[in-house]
Amino acid sequence: MNNIVLELQDVWKVYKMDEVKVPALQGINLKVKQGEFIAVVGASGSGKSTALHIIGALDVPTKGFVLLDGQEISKLDESKIARIRGKKIGFVFQTFNLYPTLNVLENIALPMRIHEFDEDKINEKCKELIKLVGLERRAKHLPAQLSGGERQRVAVARALSSQPSMILADEPTGNLDSKTSMEILKLLVGLHEKEGKTIVLVTHEPDIAAYAERMVELKDGKIIYDGKVKKRKGFFK
Repeated sequence: MNNIVLELQDVWKVYKMDEVKVPALQGINLKVKQGEFIAVVGASGSGKSTALHIIGALDVPTKGFVLLDGQEISKLDESKIARIRGKKIGFVFQTFNLYPTLNVLENIALPMRIHEFDEDKINEKCKELIKLVGLERRAKHLPAQLSGGERQRVAVARALSSQPSMILADEPTGNLDSKTSMEILKLLVGLHEKEGKTIVLVTHEPDIAAYAERMVELKDGKIIYDGKVKKRKGFFK
């Protein structure tokens, strides 16, 4: 049985700045298996965020192919890509990207409402997720009334709300202190180890990457390392 959920085949991304062409990705080949926890690392400008945007169908490659569950998605129109993205991929961003006028429950429910889930299903799922991230007492609070760690917990719950098979996290601890960063990492590791979620985490911090199973390192838009993480720390040992 083929358990490859995502594949990049000779993916290039070239940006044009005036008359100058700037390659952000240069012939990336990557396979992600179901249930893997991968850290994509590299210095600023290495291409890691561009790679994540292409993996998440937020951007399209200049050349090459992107396959999600065996379907080539890079040439689909935006409406079809949006539907696939909404059902199969959950996003967690460094800046949280919560709607400031919606409370915690409303932010979590939003993707389900966009995809027209049944209202009873929305209410049931929201209760489940808000308990998972430990914010039962903050359900009616607006984002401005939450700490940074609490906002990121809401973002994780929202990413899970449409029951995606893959979570993409772009520097999810970048705006958090070390203690709160560990809490968010514990949550992500738990989703991987206990629920079998496929997670692709972008980070520039080696200490954060150490919590993944596999590391992909980029430099100048090319993969220079793809293998096991040498030192992994377990939360649930």
